[in-house]
Amino acid sequence: MKLSPSFISVTYGAGGTTQDTSFDLVDYLQNKVGLCTAAHYTCVSATRERVLKDMEYLHSKNIDNLVLLRGDPPKGENKFVNHAGDFQHASDLVRLVMDQGLFNIGAAGYPEVHPESSNPDDDIKYLKYKVDQGVDFIITQLFFDNSDYYKFVDRARKAGITIPIIPGIMPATNFNQVKRFTDMIGVTIPSDFVTKLKKHKDKPSKTYDIGVEFAIDQCEDLLHNGAPGLHFYTLNKSRATVDIYSAIRML
Repeated sequence: MKLSPSFISVTYGAGGTTQDTSFDLVDYLQNKVGLCTAAHYTCVSATRERVLKDMEYLHSKNIDNLVLLRGDPPKGENKFVNHAGDFQHASDLVRLVMDQGLFNIGAAGYPEVHPESSNPDDDIKYLKYKVDQGVDFIITQLFFDNSDYYKFVDRARKAGITIPIIPGIMPATNFNQVKRFTDMIGVTIPSDFVTKLKKHKDKPSKTYDIGVEFAIDQCEDLLHNGAPGLHFYTLNKSRATVDIYSAIRML
């Protein structure tokens, strides 16, 4: 709250009590704490009836902003299939929600190309289709090489995508966690950065300092080169984000 963020986002548990917990947290942050909150929502287990019901509920809680995502395949499966309904892609959700005219809609972008896309051109083609269904802003997957973000934005602009593309930043303050996460989603970590983190992986304070310093440099470069803002993946640990903000706020 001290940083007065433009918005915060809450990830989504699909189905059952996990989903209820996500919605309860969105309600609490928006209406009790007073932070502008964007609710994630995915295709996982989504049916048309369920989506419309959930949108009605979120609207009743004064939620104006959504981040619509496909969701990940179940563990052990390489391909996403929504057995519950017709929503197989985020663009399917975007179209239905946009037609209601109740929400600002965010969607995901992948600077290093979506893991299931065959090449950057196809990736942008599908992103453009998703945007054309009614997306208002894009938040990128995390990345550690800013050139990947700049190339991604350039490809998007050439394809006619004009909406804000907000870079997603994840401070790398724990070597094992970052390595596991990046391996899972196919994000590249610069080799010299990996070497530094690995060298001090058993020294939490040193690893923290290395990760925060890297993120500060990354954020300064992004802002100097026209990024419309920064979206931090805090993983429920806000200290690094606060320290990075303190270092770059004069920009």
